[in-house]
Amino acid sequence: MPAPLAHWGSNTAFPATFAIAGLATVALLGILLPVLRRLQVGQRVRDDGPERHLSKGGTPTMGGAAMVVVVVAMVLFLLPRDPAVIAVTVGTVLAGALGFADDYLKVALNRPLGLKGRTKISAQVVLGAALGAFVAYGVGRGTIIAAPGGLFYWDLGPAYPVFGALVMAGTTNAVNLTDGLDGLAAGSVALAMPVFVLAAMAAGQTPVALLGLAFLGATVGFLWHNFHPARVFMGDTGSLALGAALASMAMVTGTEIVLILAGGLFVLETLSVVIQVVYFRRTGGRRLLKMAPLHHHLELSGLPEVWVVLSLWGVQAFCVLVAIWTLRGMGL
Repeated sequence: MPAPLAHWGSNTAFPATFAIAGLATVALLGILLPVLRRLQVGQRVRDDGPERHLSKGGTPTMGGAAMVVVVVAMVLFLLPRDPAVIAVTVGTVLAGALGFADDYLKVALNRPLGLKGRTKISAQVVLGAALGAFVAYGVGRGTIIAAPGGLFYWDLGPAYPVFGALVMAGTTNAVNLTDGLDGLAAGSVALAMPVFVLAAMAAGQTPVALLGLAFLGATVGFLWHNFHPARVFMGDTGSLALGAALASMAMVTGTEIVLILAGGLFVLETLSVVIQVVYFRRTGGRRLLKMAPLHHHLELSGLPEVWVVLSLWGVQAFCVLVAIWTLRGMGL
């Protein structure tokens, strides 16, 4: 089947991909929201979280499925398909399906903890290893990882799928941890995605760049409904899918190390959890932060939710600018 956007030329195809994905996501969520409300697919708020979050109980969740549906539809009917595009799309869909299963158990079956942690991690590791093997040998990415600016090159050889598993599990869980305030995770992913669009363009991977713009448009479209006060949450369906999209885009463009910079906020949020846990155990129950992850600490320190989100978006934007600067060796 032909891919219409592939024949429009980059000056038209690039903005058209972004606009179509964004508008389609806004429209699809507009249709789905009343359905989710009727089905009572509402967020369950933790009792031990910030008190102000109790008012968010019942807000429709699992809205991240709309982003996945829009991107998949665009891959099927509008975008050029090649092995790299298929790899990123399949990785995103499978991670989103894992998140959907977790959300379904929490919301529909009233199991607050959803899937067991080890089950989720194991699935992410298997997905990342399989995707890493396909990208390395099926897509032709190879097994060399490189630091920004050519500081070092390291050929992982047959160990690359293991590296892929770490990238996938680390990124999906980091985005999931960041998804705690209205618009925070979606906006942070939207800020990070252009790094990999630019990397794909520099490497001559136009289909991958278009796919990245589809993800960017869908995420911005989701923000239309998700920014404070959120009318819908993405759930694990969305956070795991978006994390997988970033990880997969980094793998197919060979920018896994740049992902650490492009996802600087996700790294910071994850570190805040790790530090909190270590400090708690080492001090016999004392807490370094009022609550982890970092965004909850800032909120409990008295900052309004919108200001926390905007401030952390600023941190993420700075990290993204640094990441883009490191891409100069790719011809940007």
